[in-house]
Formats: sequence, C-alpha cells, structure tokens
Amino acid sequence: MIIGLPKEIKPDEYRVALLPVGVEELTRAGHRVLVQKNAGLGSGLADEVYAENGAVLCDSAEEVWAEAELIIKVKEPLAAEWPLLRPGQIVFTYFHFAASETLSKAILSSGITAVAYETLRGKAGDLPCLTPMSEVAGRMSIQQGAKFLERPQEGRGILLGGVPGVAPAHITILGGGIVGRNAARIAAGFQADVAILDINMGCLRYLDDIMPPNVNTVFSDRHNILEQLRRADLVIGAVLIEGARAPRLVRKDDLKLMKPGAVIIDVAIDQGGCVETSRPTTHSKPTFIEDGIVHYCVTNMPGAVGRTSTYALCNVTFPYAMQIAQLGLRGACARDPGMAHAVNMMSGRVTNKAVADTFHLPWEEF
Repeated sequence: MIIGLPKEIKPDEYRVALLPVGVEELTRAGHRVLVQKNAGLGSGLADEVYAENGAVLCDSAEEVWAEAELIIKVKEPLAAEWPLLRPGQIVFTYFHFAASETLSKAILSSGITAVAYETLRGKAGDLPCLTPMSEVAGRMSIQQGAKFLERPQEGRGILLGGVPGVAPAHITILGGGIVGRNAARIAAGFQADVAILDINMGCLRYLDDIMPPNVNTVFSDRHNILEQLRRADLVIGAVLIEGARAPRLVRKDDLKLMKPGAVIIDVAIDQGGCVETSRPTTHSKPTFIEDGIVHYCVTNMPGAVGRTSTYALCNVTFPYAMQIAQLGLRGACARDPGMAHAVNMMSGRVTNKAVADTFHLPWEEF
C-alpha cells in the first residue's frame, strides 16, 4: 500500500502523525511511504531521519495526496485540502465531525473513507486513540488556566494554590473522564480547591478513592453546576459523548453568576464545546471575553506541545495504521471490530450513527 504523510496546516499545529520508526516498519513490510518535506519539524523530526528510514520525501502536499491510498494525519482536512481528496482514499485522523456540519458535508461529497481516531474502540470499550491527547489536554488545561487567571491576561489575578493566609483558587471540572481526572490531578498538585462533576456514580466513587483530599466529587445536575459556577475561579469543560456533539452544560445567562475575570477552558470545543458561548480559537489568539469571563477554546491544545503529543499519539495509532496497510480496511476491521467504529464515512455514506444523528442524515452500518 502507498501511505502518505502530509504536513499539518491547521494554525499552530506542530504534531505529525507518523514517527520515523513507523516509516521503517511500514517500508520493511513492503509498503511505500510518502512524507511531505518539513512534516515533522514541529516535533523536532528532520526530513533526513525520515529518509534514512525509507521514506520518499515529497516537495508538496499535492504530491502526497495524489498518490497515497492511505493518508495518516493528526487533524481533520481543512478547506484547502478538500480539493485534494479523492473517492476511495482512506484518511486516518481526528475528524470530530459533530463539531462542523461544513466539514461533514465536504467529506461526504469527497467520497473518501474517513477513519476517525476519536471513535476507534479498544477491546475494553475504551477510546485508545483519543486517550493520550485527552491526557495531554487535561494536564494542559490547568497550565493554561493558571496563566489566564493572571491579571495581565485579563483574569482575576488569582494564584491557583494561594499562599498562607489567602485561600486557593476554586476549580470546577465538568466531566470525570480522561480529561477531567488528568486536570484534577494537576490542579490538586497546585494545591487548589477542586470539585469534579459527573453523572456516573461509579466514576465519582472511583475518583473519590484515588484523588487527594483537596479534590471533591459532586454529582452533575443543573443546580450543582450553577452552585459551582458561582464559586469557580476556573472552569474546565471536559465532557465527552463518543462521536456526538458535546452537551451544553453552561448557558450564556449562567455567565452572570460567575466572578468577573474567571476563566473557562473548554476542552470539549473539538466536539462543539460544552459552554454555549464557546467558539473555536487558536494558539495565536487563544482567548476572548464574553460577559466578563475569559474563554479559552483552542481546538488543538496538544499541538502546542508537539513533541510530547506526537510521541504519545503515534504510540497508540501506529499499530492500527499498520493493520490497515497489511490487511486493508475491511480486513483490519474483521480482525478488530473496534476499528469498525472508527469508520465514520465511506463513499458518500455516513457509517457512524452519532454523526448521522447530529446532522439528521441517513445512517448505514459499515
């Protein structure tokens, strides 16, 4: 199979979807790997290292897209890349379709097969390709929250851990999954006062067992969310419904309850955001202020720590890419049924029910 690795073009995206060791393994197995020049520079991976491991270096993205049967990426194809898509081509990346009807329609009309990292299921029913980036984003959310709470960043001027005689910041985390628990762990290390909310009592019991004393678990209902918003200096949006749009847990009117200069980090923005006033931002311009509340809604948070994120991502995605290359997509899905959940669209058909339901489109099982 011919595998293509184009350079990511999303603003401030420094990750790359394939390591040189992956190129070596693919070429040793008899496959041809096309790598766009400078694709790995943002992660500190030079072209020479890819070439030494068997890659064919290409001057342009057009060359990679035109020849490759399987494209491996990090982020969804942007509008500039849509004309390069062709029917029958497999694209293996994060798509997050539920966040964008425009993207969904473009991919449908292209006729490609969209294999989405975020809905690929592991043997235990987990989401192995989403997990490492959720870990990175969860941990980064507290770093970013600490920074944007500073007064020069238009925050409240709050130190997360406080000092003797001065109370620490109160951090509210909406969602107790991978993002939420990683955020809570880092926030606890800052010695902040932390509340983590979820609707799953089993999850809350587990978190109550493993978290330090300054992390409290709270059942997520409308009244408890409003009470937490009144107290919060920093809110982390960390909710996820596999493949679907994130639920709106914080409404526009709710911002009036919050302290001026409080910060919202909406990690769920990839799936549309869990705060009504959220809208996508970039690392170059990460925040905006709505009703006196600082909103941070960067859609590719892990891209800022490209080297860490690239290695964490490729560790889990490469075995699946190799399986597709060796067996073909249908063969790979037959061997590992969890991969079939990753096939969101195929030849102009929606094959993921959550995506179909989001946009009221017909759904066909893969």
